[in-house]
Amino acid sequence: MKKYFAAATIIFANLSYAFMPQSGAWGINSETNGKPGRGLVIDAQNGIVAVQMYAYEPSGQPTFFLGVGELKDNSVTTTLNRYSGGRSFGSSPRDAVEAGSPGKLKIRFTSGVTGYVTLPNEGELAISRLNFGYPFEAASLKGIWSMTSIGSDGIYSDAVLLSVPGERTTNGNGLMSSADGLFGCEHQIKGELAGSVICAKINSSGALQRGYIFVYSVNDGEGIAFNQYSPAEQMLSVRRLTTDKGVGTGIVYQNTMDEKEPHPELYKKIEEIAQGGNSSIK
Repeated sequence: MKKYFAAATIIFANLSYAFMPQSGAWGINSETNGKPGRGLVIDAQNGIVAVQMYAYEPSGQPTFFLGVGELKDNSVTTTLNRYSGGRSFGSSPRDAVEAGSPGKLKIRFTSGVTGYVTLPNEGELAISRLNFGYPFEAASLKGIWSMTSIGSDGIYSDAVLLSVPGERTTNGNGLMSSADGLFGCEHQIKGELAGSVICAKINSSGALQRGYIFVYSVNDGEGIAFNQYSPAEQMLSVRRLTTDKGVGTGIVYQNTMDEKEPHPELYKKIEEIAQGGNSSIK
C-alpha cells in the first residue's frame, strides 16, 4: 500500500473515532430520489443532538416530529414528539401543544456525515448528510479555503483563494489553483485516494512547500498535511470560507489580482502525492 494512502487511512480512522454529526439536512439513502418524501434536519451542539423529522401520517397528511437527546458513543436515542395547534401563516399568535408520539428514534452515526436511523415500526435505514450545492467537480473548489494542520511540527495554517481552473491530472477531474499558479487542489476520482481532495503548495521554483490530502462535506473537511522538510503527517482541519461568488464569512480579500496559468510543477506534485512517491516531499 502506498505511503500516503496508508497514512491517510490511519489518520482518517483516528479522526472518526468520536465526532459530532454535521448539522444540516439529512436524507434516507433509499428514499432520496429527487421526489417529495421524508427526511431529517439534525443540529448538533456540544454533545446534544436535536432531530426534526418531516414525514407523513398514515392518512397521508404531512406532519413533523421533534426529538432531543445526548450523543453517546456516536449514537443518540430520543422520543419523537408530535405537535399540533400552533400558529399558521397569517394567524394570530398561539402556542402548539404536544400531540402524542409514535415512539423512539435512534441514530447510529458512522461518521460526521453518514449513519443509520431506526424509526418506530421500521428496521435500520442508512442516512447521509445531503449535499446539493457542491458536486464532486473542480468548480466546487472555487473560493477561499482555510487549511490548518496540527502535529509534531506545531500549528500551521494556509488561507488560499482558488479561482483559476486548469487541466486534470491522471487520477483527478480538474485542477483549481490560486491566481499566482502556485497553490492548487483537485478532486481524485481514480486510484487509492479516490473520493478525496489533494492540494499542493509550491514555490516559484516548483519545489513542494506543503501537501494536503482530505475529504470534505459541504464546507468542512479533515485529513492530513505534510511538508518538504519532514515526512511526519499532521492532522488537518479544512474550512471553506467563501463560495465561488465570494459569499461567506465577511473576510476581505483582493479579487482583482492578475491571474496566471498554474505552474507546470503544480500538476506534477499533485500526481506525485496521488502516487505516494517519496519524491513528493523532496
